[in-house]
Amino acid sequence: MLKRKRGKWLNLFVLLMSVILVASACGKSASNNQEASPQPTQSAGNGEETAQPKLQVVTSFYPLYYLASEIGGEHVEVVNLIAAGVEPHDWTPKSKDLSTASSAGLLLYHGAGLELWIDQFLKGLSKDSKVVTKEMSAGISLISGEHSHDHDHGHDSDEHDHDAEEGHSHSHDTDPHTWVSPKSAIILAENVKYSLIETDPVNEDYYNERFEKVKNELVQLDQKYTDVLENAPQKNLVVSHQAFGYLARDYGLTQTAIMGLSPDAEPRAQDILKIAKYVKENGVKYIFFEELVSDRLAKTLAGEAGVDTMVLNPLEGLTKEQEKNGDTYLSLMESNLQNLTKALQ
Repeated sequence: MLKRKRGKWLNLFVLLMSVILVASACGKSASNNQEASPQPTQSAGNGEETAQPKLQVVTSFYPLYYLASEIGGEHVEVVNLIAAGVEPHDWTPKSKDLSTASSAGLLLYHGAGLELWIDQFLKGLSKDSKVVTKEMSAGISLISGEHSHDHDHGHDSDEHDHDAEEGHSHSHDTDPHTWVSPKSAIILAENVKYSLIETDPVNEDYYNERFEKVKNELVQLDQKYTDVLENAPQKNLVVSHQAFGYLARDYGLTQTAIMGLSPDAEPRAQDILKIAKYVKENGVKYIFFEELVSDRLAKTLAGEAGVDTMVLNPLEGLTKEQEKNGDTYLSLMESNLQNLTKALQ
């Protein structure tokens, strides 16, 4: 009887120990699985995933905004100071713009006299601002304003300094409209790339890869312009605003402008008559105007000369409609080439 009871208790003890061992093993296994599972990186105290902060970039006008956005991609947040529909020559910065630039990591401006406000703007940045400022026209062979209408085949815009140094203002007689030539746009893009890398070296490989894509697109655009314009029977370009000197220089055209480097300048009556005579004598079929300023003078000249008008976009900025439609520097330059192809036949 005693042996039977001892055997019963022994069996219960063995069963109990088995349950305990199994439970312990399961608990250990569950603990190991939890430790092996990848956990999101958390910032201190808030339980949120840590993301690499984007480089805050501020640009002075649309072409630089486009290039910085395309090359910077997901690692940048770009703010353009000038809103859509505003002519850059008419724009002046406000206190909120100084605040925006002061809090950024990188400020890109064109230089070459485009931003007449830039020197005072830089002086007005917050004293504790750490923003890096870069002039993007560095390395481009600039055109003197009084000669920007001349027919000049020679250019050395392919040779340039890779260092986009901190800027300085140029004479008001300098033609600042470099970006209307794809050749110059390639240099601008390269300067944007170097500026991004200098400010955010961790993402150098990413910026280089994105730049190569942009450069390839601009090289193809340059080749299209070369193929069309070098073979165009008409070489005379009559425009409302003296903004196409680099386009004329780099692709063998002659620019004749109703107004000077600023689209707000008013020509004299005798100037209109003189250009109308030039249009008739040289077989010019179209007077080009732009969308951010009035087309009144272009239509007046076209009426005097008996020709039509057509848009040639200097790409200083987008209209609100273009922004809404998703137009870009590339798409508008393609549209320009289509209009040039028709007008220069």
